[in-house]
Amino acid sequence: MLTDSHAHLDDPAFAPDLPDVLRRAREAGVGRIVTIGTSLESSRRARAIAEREPDVWFAPGIHPHEADAPGDVDALRELAGHPRAVAVGETGLDYFKTHASVPNQKALFVRQLEIAAEAGKPVTIHCRDAHPDCLAILRAHAPLRGVIHCFTGDAAAVEGYLGLNFFLSIAGPVTYPNAKDLRETLRYIPLENLLVETDCPLLAPQAKRGTRNEPAYVAYTAAEIAAAGELPVDEVRAATPANAARLFGFGP
Repeated sequence: MLTDSHAHLDDPAFAPDLPDVLRRAREAGVGRIVTIGTSLESSRRARAIAEREPDVWFAPGIHPHEADAPGDVDALRELAGHPRAVAVGETGLDYFKTHASVPNQKALFVRQLEIAAEAGKPVTIHCRDAHPDCLAILRAHAPLRGVIHCFTGDAAAVEGYLGLNFFLSIAGPVTYPNAKDLRETLRYIPLENLLVETDCPLLAPQAKRGTRNEPAYVAYTAAEIAAAGELPVDEVRAATPANAARLFGFGP
């Protein structure tokens, strides 16, 4: 059974047919889904889904794009203490699309790291074109547990995050024809540090490119990781959910 470690089931794209989306995920062998908050309202919607679906957990967080006007960040504390909350985030830094100022992104990131530490939860991190600063902040607040979601960094970034005992999560872009560098970088990531995700409804894998992504499609990513690493796909399908269980603590 696979685990989709990063989905956005509260996205309006899923409003018309979420029960069918979850049914297809189960039929595809996806046993657990972590749905991720990107704002306070998104986090509350994610909580509601996790409360009613036994194979869905959630992570409350405020995306770096929201850092100029994040709202009441302290409200994340109550959400992070919920029994279905398995992490804090999506938090981090985005220097590719600077929808918010860098100082505000950094301040919001640090506040969410502190909330995660208080709650005893790992962090789910968004990092785009910002690995040196992200690593510096994580080192300053170590020890932490967490995952870099939708990882597309290089070998140096891999080394930095592994040095902090972080997991690296791979999404649909690894299946794209132009992702040769990412597929080569996979050989630097031990299987015991890998997670898989969809980041749905975005980033559909190559076989479904141009359509809405959904948790069932995480199987394509697992298969590509296996092919790139010359591993049996069953090995990837067994290791990655076990890794997710170790990180998020929702059991074997």
